[in-house]
Amino acid sequence: MDEALLRSLTPVVLGTLVRRGADFASAEDAVQDALVEAVRVWPDAPPKDPRAWLITVAWRKFVDGRRAETARLRREERVEEEPAPGPAPSVDDTLRLYFLCAHPSLTPSSAVALTLRAVGGLTTRQIARAYLVPEATMAQRISRAKRTVSGVALDRPGDVATVLRVLYLVFNEGYSGDVDLAAEAIRLTRQLAAAVDHPEPAGLLALMLLHHARRPARTGPDGALVPLAEQDRGRWDTALIAEGVAVLQSALARDRLGEYQAQAAVAALHADAPTAAETDWPQIVEWYDELVRLTGSPVVRLNRAVAVGEAEGPSAGLAALAGLDPALPRRTAVEAHLHERAGHTETAARLYAEAADQATDTAERDHLTRRAARLNTRLAAPPGHGPGSPEDTQDPQDPQDTNDAGGPIAN
Repeated sequence: MDEALLRSLTPVVLGTLVRRGADFASAEDAVQDALVEAVRVWPDAPPKDPRAWLITVAWRKFVDGRRAETARLRREERVEEEPAPGPAPSVDDTLRLYFLCAHPSLTPSSAVALTLRAVGGLTTRQIARAYLVPEATMAQRISRAKRTVSGVALDRPGDVATVLRVLYLVFNEGYSGDVDLAAEAIRLTRQLAAAVDHPEPAGLLALMLLHHARRPARTGPDGALVPLAEQDRGRWDTALIAEGVAVLQSALARDRLGEYQAQAAVAALHADAPTAAETDWPQIVEWYDELVRLTGSPVVRLNRAVAVGEAEGPSAGLAALAGLDPALPRRTAVEAHLHERAGHTETAARLYAEAADQATDTAERDHLTRRAARLNTRLAAPPGHGPGSPEDTQDPQDPQDTNDAGGPIAN
């Protein structure tokens, strides 16, 4: 069973049912039933046209469900106009479905959750984990969102900014290890950038391409995170980098700066540096200043503190960090990194251990634990081999990338 194929076809089938007149909630239920049927039938009898098969079965499931729940003649007559079997029309409603899920009647958080569930194919549990809320709470939020958009025409656009946030959340989820949606997010963002007369979709596309280009080098053979400064840059995809830079330059030329363009500019500066030591940190600080102006996000300020620490020294970075909420995610990890660069080995080891305890991702937790253990080993080493020794002054830097909110990620 090709699960990737089913995942890629799910939004297409759902969009088709909604375009034909099915209400959103019933359409999603019908699509899920069709997917279950596909898992049961396809291994022994794979269809020649999987897309058409799913659309036909999902539509029949919808019709059956409607017949079971209502006896009103006019509704029966409408849903019984079932299309004749045959190849499905080559219309991709996926992008239009994203706009439906980002409908103005929904709150941004509900729009994101609904899109991740209905289009991204994530489970309610995965979305709840991302939001740090109980699964039951997220299930109720998604159910309310489905009821809200039921009956809304598929051609009514939603909020573009919300759609962009949704697309990048899907892209980030693609790196979680649970679901690989990065390529699908890039594909949809290409469509959005071509369809919308605004440079921010292009900025988001550039950001995705530049991050995606580093994907082969982000983890080691054992699955451990590899910090940006330690990555084998020969494994970066130069074609994706070149495309991302070109898309970004075209967007910036329109002189309508937005947060995704600014984030992409930071990623482009990292990609342009032949080595970590040659990174243009002063210019990265300037782009973070723009991001602070555009968003006011405390997580952007956290990333800026890292960049200031690289551009002006760890003391300046710690000063930039001082005013941020200690409970801010990954703040402790950033503080540990800056103290390590300042030579405060004992403090850095303690903070790395604290950051590891706070980490919600296993790979990140392991990465921070290894850093704490390495520094504790130095503290226990004989004179001449501990802090202040040559090997202690040559630690690789650990700059942070940005996610959709400007937040740091380990690599």
